[in-house]
Amino acid sequence: MLYTVIILAIIVCVLLVLIILIQNPKGGGLSSGFAGSNNIMGVQRTGDFLEKGTWILAISLMVLALMVNVVVPRGGVVNQEMNDIQNQINKPAAPVTAPSGLSLPVDSTKK
Repeated sequence: MLYTVIILAIIVCVLLVLIILIQNPKGGGLSSGFAGSNNIMGVQRTGDFLEKGTWILAISLMVLALMVNVVVPRGGVVNQEMNDIQNQINKPAAPVTAPSGLSLPVDSTKK
């Protein structure tokens, strides 16, 4: 589910970039090729379509970002190996005794 939401968010991002790049903030953009005939062939409607598409994609991107936060499991991935490592860390160490019959070396540099 998480990967599906992430892939959808990436697709929405790419579409949003493309729609924004098609538009021109000065009123040109896709409709600039039809400058002489603003009302012929629905050029004004093309601008409205691009603006509505931008808003729809922007809102859907925000919703997908919130969905990613909901879908992500809390605390990350937990598996058996991580539990074993944590148990080894928390386990107290047993005291180690020196074997009998061995003597410690004497430091001859000290006087």
